[in-house]
Amino acid sequence: MNLLESVRIALTGLASNRLRSALTMLGIVIGVGAVIALVSFGQGVERYISAQFESLGSNLLFVFTSLPPGAGPSDIVPLTMADAEAIADPLAVPSALRVAPQYSVFAVIVAGRNSVALSVEGITPAYADVRDWSVSDGRFVDESDVLTSARVAVLGQTTREDLFDAGIDPVGQTIRINGIPFRVIGVMEERGGSSFGDENEVIYVPISTAQTRLERARMVGGSYQVSMLNVQAVSKERMAAAVEEIERVLLDRHGIEFLDEQDFTVLSQDDLLSVVGQITGLLTIFLGVIAGISLLVGGIGIMNIMLVTVTERTREIGLRKAVGARRLDILLQFLIESVVLTVTGGMIGVLLGVLGAFVGTRLVPDLALVVTPDAVLLATIVSTVIGIFFGIYPASRAAGLNPIDALRYE
Repeated sequence: MNLLESVRIALTGLASNRLRSALTMLGIVIGVGAVIALVSFGQGVERYISAQFESLGSNLLFVFTSLPPGAGPSDIVPLTMADAEAIADPLAVPSALRVAPQYSVFAVIVAGRNSVALSVEGITPAYADVRDWSVSDGRFVDESDVLTSARVAVLGQTTREDLFDAGIDPVGQTIRINGIPFRVIGVMEERGGSSFGDENEVIYVPISTAQTRLERARMVGGSYQVSMLNVQAVSKERMAAAVEEIERVLLDRHGIEFLDEQDFTVLSQDDLLSVVGQITGLLTIFLGVIAGISLLVGGIGIMNIMLVTVTERTREIGLRKAVGARRLDILLQFLIESVVLTVTGGMIGVLLGVLGAFVGTRLVPDLALVVTPDAVLLATIVSTVIGIFFGIYPASRAAGLNPIDALRYE
């Protein structure tokens, strides 16, 4: 008997028990659909987070104070404006294009009857270029604002909405930061949500103003403390060189001889993306494993039904063997039935997974869930393998029946 005849007989057997076949496929349908939907969700989250990091700016390095092993809080040596100036020196750090120091102060901002409490960021004019962010209304902080410690502020879109009623132009208005009056000179362009929260919920002031008027950040040596340094490398290829040059300059300035005494950390966007990629990758694998469990349960269900089918059709098997059917013919018949169930269920599951990804994208547009060909191919292969794996034993049992005993079976 050829393969086509085996397929015809297998399909006839499945068609004679349509409801049971449909219920048997249900486990595979749910399993494959869950695998595709959850894997696409995990990959969507990974792409979303990567896009948020990339939106921070291009070729960025972040330098911030860290605590050496075994040291206490009193041993922390903060970064200073002098450190920023040293890194900005093209002779010392030729791989750095721009340096934007940043000093953060938590404050209460009041405008009329409205108020918000958030971190006020003291920055320099280079910050807008480093972060690739511009104003939509008014202007950004300039050098004269920094030199004169001007009481001017630039608002993010969310901060603007929190402080001013609709229809009011905030540019030129006066707000109070920790009780000190500031004039609003600009509003930043709106940015999408970030992995770190709402990037539009921010307020910028000149860094000198934050260091002298909002807090006293002057160090004993005369320089001013900063919270973080944003450094833009000349190119992506020179980011590693920029990290080495920055570390060399700061180790020398801070008088550090041993690396385990290092009181600062330099991180690149690639470092952050690598860490986040590992986390989201594990999330995707975890979701896939959870969905895979339902595939395993579906496979066990198929084995169970196939064993029942073999028992019900024992006399048929005996009769076919008596008229000349070979062991391979019987094996193929039941193996094909199992594979047909799983492959058909897998195809329906793929459609269900695509539908789930589509609905997920509609509900959360920022995630942009996409079903990749790899996920579809994997689900198809897995469902086929499950059909073969869980169908082998029932098929072997059917093929191994003694025709005489099978014909006597009641």
